[in-house]
Parts: sequence; C-alpha cells; structure tokens
Amino acid sequence: MREEEGGGGRRRGREDRPELPPQSPEEQARAICLRLLTGSPRTRRQLADALHKRGIPDEVSQEVLSRYEEVGLIDDAAFAGAWVESRHRGRGLARRALAQELRTKGVHAALVEEALEQLDGDQEEQTARELVDRKLRSTRGLERDKRIRRLAGMLARKGYPEGMALRVVRRALETEGEDTEDLRHTGE
Repeated sequence: MREEEGGGGRRRGREDRPELPPQSPEEQARAICLRLLTGSPRTRRQLADALHKRGIPDEVSQEVLSRYEEVGLIDDAAFAGAWVESRHRGRGLARRALAQELRTKGVHAALVEEALEQLDGDQEEQTARELVDRKLRSTRGLERDKRIRRLAGMLARKGYPEGMALRVVRRALETEGEDTEDLRHTGE
C-alpha cells in the first residue's frame, strides 16, 4: 500500500493526520456498547461490566445503558429467550443449566423464569432421550452399571434432574434388551 504524497514530495503518515478531539465518557461508553453489541447480543450487566473495566464512570454507564434499553438495543428478556432456545436445541441443556448460565450473565430471576417457560417437561425429556440415544452407542460393551453412570452423569452435567436422567437411561437400556428390573424404583 502506497503512502500518499503531500505537497513538495513529502509523504504523509499517521503522525501527520489531524488528531481527533478526545471522546467524552458518554461517547466512549456508546462506542464500547455498540462494538460489543455488533458481535453478539449482550445483557445489560455484561455491558455494564465491560464499561466498568474500561473505566467509564458508573453514572455515565447507567445513563447510556438505560438509553440503549429504551431504544431496544439492550433487551434482557429477548436475550434470555433466544439463549434458552439456542442452548437447549444446540447443546441439549436442561432448565437448571440454562437458568445458571443466564444468572451468570446477569439476567434478572423473573426474566430467567419467563424464558424457561418456553421449555416444557415433555420437550426436556425428549431432548434427554435424544442425548442418551446418541451416547448409548459409545457405551456398548461396558458393564451395565458403568453405562448407567456415564449416561446419567452426562445428563446431570447438562442440568437434568436425577429422576428424569435415571428414567431416560433405564428406558434406553431396556430398549437394548438390558435387564433394568433392579432400577425400576429409581427415576419414577
């Protein structure tokens, strides 16, 4: 890339460019928020934390964030709904794991509950069955108890309740012809 030549054959570099006036804290806050929101949706708290880390005064942050909420650039309820849909479908996470993730992102408890209402128990159990069906193949040849631990553990890490996890695992193993009579009382 060639540098442009100014009058008299002199080259112009960065040092010759006129300096921009320093940005006010409000301008800095707006620029930071817009840059972060361009990459992906963020919660109000995520943006507030980013502004705090960059030394933006709290009163300025609150003013900018409130304005962005007013115009719809920040919408924690929409963020939570999209998060639940995406993470349940994509990673198979259950309500408990999704609630924890949303809380760590600063979503208010009422908004978390509202977002989780889109998942019903049947849908959650169906997803658990699909996860177990995919993992079942890789456990063939192992002892039954070891298979149960691996499959139920996988579901537990994704936030599924113990009872549901054991019920789903038991049914999957029965479908394969495993004897699960001694597991009948767990997970019901």
